[in-house]
Amino acid sequence: MNTHLPSPEDLEVFVQVVRSANFSQAAKDLGVSASFITKRVKILETLLGAQLFHRSTRKVSLSEDGERTYVWAQRILDDVDNLLEDIREKRLAPRGVLRISSSFGFGRNAVGPILAGLAQAYPALEIRFEVFDRLVDVGAEGFDLDIRVGDEIAPHHIARRIAANHRILCASPGYLRDKGSPRALADLAQHSCLVIRERDHPFGVWKLRSGAREVAVRVRGPMSTNHGEIAVQWAVNDMGIVLRSIWDVQELLRAGKLVQVLPKYRQEANIWAVFPARLETSAKVKVATEWIARALQQAPFLHAAPPA
Repeated sequence: MNTHLPSPEDLEVFVQVVRSANFSQAAKDLGVSASFITKRVKILETLLGAQLFHRSTRKVSLSEDGERTYVWAQRILDDVDNLLEDIREKRLAPRGVLRISSSFGFGRNAVGPILAGLAQAYPALEIRFEVFDRLVDVGAEGFDLDIRVGDEIAPHHIARRIAANHRILCASPGYLRDKGSPRALADLAQHSCLVIRERDHPFGVWKLRSGAREVAVRVRGPMSTNHGEIAVQWAVNDMGIVLRSIWDVQELLRAGKLVQVLPKYRQEANIWAVFPARLETSAKVKVATEWIARALQQAPFLHAAPPA
C-alpha cells in the first residue's frame, strides 16, 4: 500500500479553502481551527511537492499547480462519495454535502421552498444552495446540481427536463393605453423594452418562436436589469414590455396587472436539472432531481390554466 497518497480528508480541506478563498473561513465552515487548516494544506503541498496557493493578508488564490490539483481533488472526492453512495444506496438514505445552484428568481420562489422539504425528508443530506444571475458551469464551480430555466445546455453536462415552461411578452394595461399595443415583432423597436440580462441569452436580443419559425429580435429601452423580478415590477408600473417566464407572471396576468402582447410568439425556457457527467450515478443527485421534479409537477404556478 502506498502511504504517500493524499488523504481524502486533506483533499477536502484543500477544496474548502479554495471555495472560501480564506483559511479562517474554511476553518469555520469545517468546524476546525485555522492552525489545523494550515497544517493539512502544508502536508498536502509537501506530499505533492508544489505550492498550491498564493497567499495574501485577506485571501488566498490558486497557483497553477493548485488549479490542476483542485480539478483532481473534486473528481477524487466525488468518486469517493459515489462509491459510498453506490454501496449504501439500497440500505441507507442519501447522505453528505449536496451543492445546488439556480437563478435568482426561480431559486428564491420555487427551488428554495422545495429544498426545505428535501432536507426534512433526508436529514442526512447537508444541502448548500446558492443563486446566481449568470449561467453556472456546474462541475467546474464545484456544484453537484443546477436547476436551470432555459434550453441551452453545454454538451459536457447531463440534463434532465423536469418541467415545461416558456416565456411570453407582456405589459401593463396602463402602458398599452399610453403607447399602444404592438401588432408585429417589428413594432417592438418603437417600444420601451425592459431588458433582463438572462443567464442563457445575449443581452438585448429576444429569440421568439411562432410555430416552427424562430426570430431573433434586437430590443432596447431606457431601463435594464440583471434581476427578473425587478423587470416584472417595472412592467407592472407602466414602464414597458417585458419577456418573462409564464410561471413568474401567471398571477399578474390573472389579476389584470399585466396583459400578454403578441400572443403568437413565445420563447421556450423549460426547467432542467443539470449535473456533471461524472455524477450521473450519484444517489444524492438522483434523489434531489426526482424530488424537485415531483414538486414542480404539482406546482400550481406551472400548471394553472391560461388567463381568460
